[in-house]
Amino acid sequence: MILLVDADSLIFASNYRKREQPDDEPYYSTLAECMDKFDEQFMGIVNDLEEQYTIDKVITFNGSKGNFRRYVSKSYKANRNNVKLPPFLDEMHSYVKKAYNSIYGYGIETDDMVARYWTSLTEEFGRDEVMIVSIDKDYKQFPALIYNYHHKHRVVYNLTKEEAMFNFYSQMIEGDQADNVNFFKGKGKAFAKKYYAGCETEYQYRKKLFLLFKQKYKSKAREKYIECYSQLKLRTY
Repeated sequence: MILLVDADSLIFASNYRKREQPDDEPYYSTLAECMDKFDEQFMGIVNDLEEQYTIDKVITFNGSKGNFRRYVSKSYKANRNNVKLPPFLDEMHSYVKKAYNSIYGYGIETDDMVARYWTSLTEEFGRDEVMIVSIDKDYKQFPALIYNYHHKHRVVYNLTKEEAMFNFYSQMIEGDQADNVNFFKGKGKAFAKKYYAGCETEYQYRKKLFLLFKQKYKSKAREKYIECYSQLKLRTY
């Protein structure tokens, strides 16, 4: 099994310490403490998976720069513009890049880099020999093995092509609150499940979805459809 570890969320979390009191400082005071926490969590995840799978290789991804989606829409992740970032975030990205020989890109997100490798490696070794390790729901648009390591889940999703297709086209309606993408406010998964009832092929999903854009955005339907698609679809090339 080849593990593709999206380390961005782990790096972010590595800056936070456990607080005994509400007024305690939320961040670690030294870089060394952040590094220790990251290493412990990273190896804990790999060790957990080794109990179920034979791990042949672990590839780490983090810290991609210059996301093209911000040029597609000024509102993309605009809800994060004034969010305070942990003090050692940049240093931790640098540490992981050096210590774990991680992979990153320019003009795209870490998710896109993982998607590229997942696509090429599944073509070479087979879909059941590659696993994405991440808590990010965006990866569910792929018919992949995905390990959600969050302590409330710790589950391997084994998504079929049909499930992955529904997940993506459902997200086109639901949007992504974390990334400030929402073209149909008030419409969620329940609406999408009912609206797409009977859809089996990508053509059928696209046709139904475009009709929804047409109803809301009229003459700007195509423009808005492309804008939404570009923000939510992970790049595999």
